[in-house]
Amino acid sequence: MLRLRILALDQLGGILAEKGLRINEHIRVREVRLIRDSGEQEVMQTFDALAIAREQGLDLVEVAPQAQPPVVKIMNYGKFKFENEKKNREAKKKQKLLKLKEIRMQPKIDDHDLDFKSKHIKEFLGEGNKVKVTIRFRGRELAHTELGKVVLDDVLERLDGEFVLDKAPLMEGKFMSMILSPKLKK
Repeated sequence: MLRLRILALDQLGGILAEKGLRINEHIRVREVRLIRDSGEQEVMQTFDALAIAREQGLDLVEVAPQAQPPVVKIMNYGKFKFENEKKNREAKKKQKLLKLKEIRMQPKIDDHDLDFKSKHIKEFLGEGNKVKVTIRFRGRELAHTELGKVVLDDVLERLDGEFVLDKAPLMEGKFMSMILSPKLKK
């Protein structure tokens, strides 16, 4: 029952879950600080501020509920909400998601296979992704982890400095791994 009531308030333009903004009759304090379009501020009764907003055909929106008294503005709430959503969409378009790609090898890898995997690492770095290069040790290979370090150093030589070493080669259980990221382009 309570959940349905809150949902109905949200649909009517009441309390916004994502922002915590209250509008119009849902502002339940006695006094508010009204900021006018000209920038001047005045403390008044909530009822009076709501009457001013109604005269102008706009909404009374609580912009700083934590202030004493809460700060409100008179604005077109639908337009305000639309512009905020538009800004958020633009910000999402501009952000770049980094993916972490993983290349697995063994310490007994042949030169051709090493060339092939190094070529893939270059492609991943060229696309702007981070790459985790992992060497898996099995059985008796664990006694010779220095061979894995040699393989990782060989991979670094084949990449010709087209990377930034985020995490140096390190043993983690039966795996030795390092993380590379692409060089920043200016």
